Amino acid sequence: MSKDKENKNKEYSAGNITVLEGLEAVRKRPAMYIGDVGIKGLHHMIWEVVDNSIDEAMAGYCDEIKVEINEDNSITVTDNGRGIPVDMHEKEGKSALEVVMTVLHAGGKFDKDTYKVSGGLHGVGVSCVNALSTKLVATVYSKNGKIHQQEYSEGIPQTGVEVVGETDITGTQIHFVPDKSIFAESVYKYDTVATRLRELAYLNAGIKIKLIDHRELDDEGKTKEEDFFSEGGLLEFVDYLDGSREKLIPSPVYMEGEKNGVPVQVAMNYNTSFTENVVSYVNNINTYEGGSHVSGFRRALTRTLKSYADKSGLLEKSKIEISGDDFREGLTAIISVKVAEPQFEGQTKTKLGNSEVIGAVETCVSETLTHFLEENPKEAKMIVQKVLLAAQARHAARKAREMVQRKNVMSGSGLPGKLADCSEKDPGICELYLVEGDSAGGSAKQGRDRKFQAILPLKGKILNVEKAQEHKIYDNDEIKNILTALGVTIGTEDDDKALNLAKLRYHKIVIMTDADIDGSHIRTLILTLFFRYMRELIELGYVYIAQPPLYLIKRGKKEAYVYTEGERAGVVKEMAPEGKEDSLHIQRYKGLGEMNPEQLWITTMNPDSRNMKRVSIESAAEADHLFSMLMGDEVPPRRDFIEKNAKYAKVDV
Repeated sequence: MSKDKENKNKEYSAGNITVLEGLEAVRKRPAMYIGDVGIKGLHHMIWEVVDNSIDEAMAGYCDEIKVEINEDNSITVTDNGRGIPVDMHEKEGKSALEVVMTVLHAGGKFDKDTYKVSGGLHGVGVSCVNALSTKLVATVYSKNGKIHQQEYSEGIPQTGVEVVGETDITGTQIHFVPDKSIFAESVYKYDTVATRLRELAYLNAGIKIKLIDHRELDDEGKTKEEDFFSEGGLLEFVDYLDGSREKLIPSPVYMEGEKNGVPVQVAMNYNTSFTENVVSYVNNINTYEGGSHVSGFRRALTRTLKSYADKSGLLEKSKIEISGDDFREGLTAIISVKVAEPQFEGQTKTKLGNSEVIGAVETCVSETLTHFLEENPKEAKMIVQKVLLAAQARHAARKAREMVQRKNVMSGSGLPGKLADCSEKDPGICELYLVEGDSAGGSAKQGRDRKFQAILPLKGKILNVEKAQEHKIYDNDEIKNILTALGVTIGTEDDDKALNLAKLRYHKIVIMTDADIDGSHIRTLILTLFFRYMRELIELGYVYIAQPPLYLIKRGKKEAYVYTEGERAGVVKEMAPEGKEDSLHIQRYKGLGEMNPEQLWITTMNPDSRNMKRVSIESAAEADHLFSMLMGDEVPPRRDFIEKNAKYAKVDV
């Protein structure tokens, strides 16, 4: 009997469930287990349940997963795996289903015979979801032909494990209602869920994942749904990320192998852009901070490409020393490894620490890439020429940076003349507003609290850094002013891409633009600058978007500021219940400059009454795809996006 068949015939029963500790602390300190109790933690509830289904798929027992967002913002996740065991757990004296659902650190993840690799490594997943739900119903379609079900509230069983029917299929369905008393937000975002499920489909080729949103009906009265399925896996993932970029070589390079017991998959391609986009995963978990698998990839890429370039004589005429960064400019790569016992640095699972993975990835990439370069000399030459151009641009960028820094030193404080600084010097308290236009900048300067709020007016649109080489950004006055005001520098002696935050002057950087098309464009240009060159500021949670009101609605002495179109309808109905909208004075704010300093302070800048949005990166891969599509050269993908997402979009290209 083959090993695969032998493994598939192994029983998955109560004996495979290992119990480590109880569930008491989850409701008291939920953020310790799911990250936070905001919108991110709310969505994390879905990931924990879906991860269990993906683990079944990785073990070879499941190929269909369905995620439903219900009308009441409850979630239902269904898979066609083996079904959670329902037989009695010998040690606990209760059904294995109840143990899995109510005991922290209980699950098949701790039994190596059940799951060789797993995303939900701490086993806290589904029991945490149970603890943080007002209602959870677990339904198991069991191999014994019965449908078993148990209901819980706040992690406590409300029923026994009951037989509620018969079945000829196997699988698990988890339906849960997040506890609104715990989560600050209770409305799921379709796009956030879709992005993660798309990612999982690419990372697990051959698995069908369906997303259904019962909250919305289309024009035909049908529910919104989307299917995610990938045959090509990582190759298709790279093509998706590079969909709005011009490719340097026709097809991605795919590398796969298993070294030191670590299965490795890598897909990569080069494009004509000036940015690097390396996205890494361990057991389907996005490792935002990289780790040993990324180190192994970068070492192999640099060594292999440099060795080939040296042998082929392509670097002979270059007078500029090539660095590791140069080999990664215009590179898009996906690295996915499966590790039986991964060691993540920190609770967030964002950086892999296993040293043995470095060699596994390095060997796999070196061997495959060497063959590719030797067998495809035309593509190899194009890649090396791109590397040489990157080295020249890096050298020019370093000179430009040094020039800007010298000028700052010579001019004394070096702060931009337009900056109205604050008196406080503690960065943790200070706020910098990047304001569109001199008019709004004037209102903001008069309306602010001078102690901790600084204002930097921006004239016109800054350079689109998505389509410009790095040295060009130092020629743009507005970008120079932003960098100088912040007190940050890009590039160090050892790393030309590193962001130096040692002299960062503000821990709140607020983008404040008009609520019109030009304002949206300026905001996106600034966000592109931060994402491409100062991403660490976003990751630290320092970047915000101001939310000025769209309307001021008055009736007599009664007035209300309105921030959304939906809110406008509600306020109008409340202030004119008889339906006479003409009895109201409705002022539409097209620009920040239309508000006087006091109004701008009350609505947009006062910490006690303002409503700012913190910028975060839910998926680095999706964010990269979005910025390259919105701000790159390719028009068709951008047009499709606008037509799909804008409610009243009319696009003329």
